Amino acid sequence: MTNDDASPITYWDYINTPELLSLQGGVDGDESKLSQEEVVFITVHQVFELWFKLMLRDLTVARDLFAQEHVPDDQMAGACRLLRRLKLTLEQGTKHFDLVETITTRDYLEFRDKLFPANGGQSVQFREVEVLLGLDESERIPYVTGGKFDDVLSELDGRAGWSMRRLRERQADTPTFKDALLSWLYRTPIDGSRPGDDDDDAAVETFIETFLEHRRSALADLSERVVAMAPSPAEAEDLRARYASEIESAESFLRARDIDDATERLHTRRIRAAALFIESYRELPLLAMPRDVVDGVLAVEHAFLVLRQRHARMAEWVIGRRVGTGGSSGVDYLDNAALSQRVFQDLWTVRMLLVRRDSLPDPKNAEKYGFSFDAE
Repeated sequence: MTNDDASPITYWDYINTPELLSLQGGVDGDESKLSQEEVVFITVHQVFELWFKLMLRDLTVARDLFAQEHVPDDQMAGACRLLRRLKLTLEQGTKHFDLVETITTRDYLEFRDKLFPANGGQSVQFREVEVLLGLDESERIPYVTGGKFDDVLSELDGRAGWSMRRLRERQADTPTFKDALLSWLYRTPIDGSRPGDDDDDAAVETFIETFLEHRRSALADLSERVVAMAPSPAEAEDLRARYASEIESAESFLRARDIDDATERLHTRRIRAAALFIESYRELPLLAMPRDVVDGVLAVEHAFLVLRQRHARMAEWVIGRRVGTGGSSGVDYLDNAALSQRVFQDLWTVRMLLVRRDSLPDPKNAEKYGFSFDAE
């Protein structure tokens, strides 16, 4: 290894090993005063923070890529690679909880009191990952009942210190990855039609109605078979009602009836239709890579959810269902966050709407989604 001056450099200088190994001393900075279990606890959480740092860098690059008005084709493979690395980083972090679970409850209690009121909710980098991904503020669960989410990141005297400044800077750094991704999806040609084309709204509506028509037919065949096996007339009627509700909710979702503003409704309708178009016709050559992007995004969120759930199970294993060090409900808070704090809910809903390939309508202008070249 060499530096810019071409002078030799050692491995330990390059990654700052002496400094890195001196950071596990806790509040007093003296590792010799700590139990082995406390050093494990500190080290694992420091490694988490390094993973979060890498995630923020990768997410920023991915966000900047999709925020472009035109995403270059030759950068799509790199975007998929970034998403895969984000997923793998989250999976590596999830495995770290196995190490924490080697700490017994009694051993943890020997140093837990030192933490008050410090708590995992004060990991500003974790919150930055959520912000950059695009977690809506309305979806957040307050760390302490009756309080605000941001309260936990203030200094103990209420001042806006290092953590709060970082959070505010991240919140001001727009767009989020979600917003950039949705803008990219909005521009997706649907049956060959692009935003801005004279008949684009009509083309999107035709695609939605044709898809729903085929889906109703496919679902009708399935529902009749299921209903025929119902053990009683009452249960048969309940099943019919469930299928009818599913059909209605699919139509409501694709037509964005949950959006009040007419302009925003048309915008959201096109994004949802584009995601459905990509997922449904992924075999078309020019949709293969976009489908990998959508798949990669959901894989990242899935890994994020697994991390949250694993965190809750680790906490329950080590400390049981007691009040958290920061005053939260502990495991209950972690469980609620894992269940409710979703970022890409629309993409998950699209998967619920998919049908078998042989139940799909034929795509219009399919030739526009193929590869072409002159062979001479």
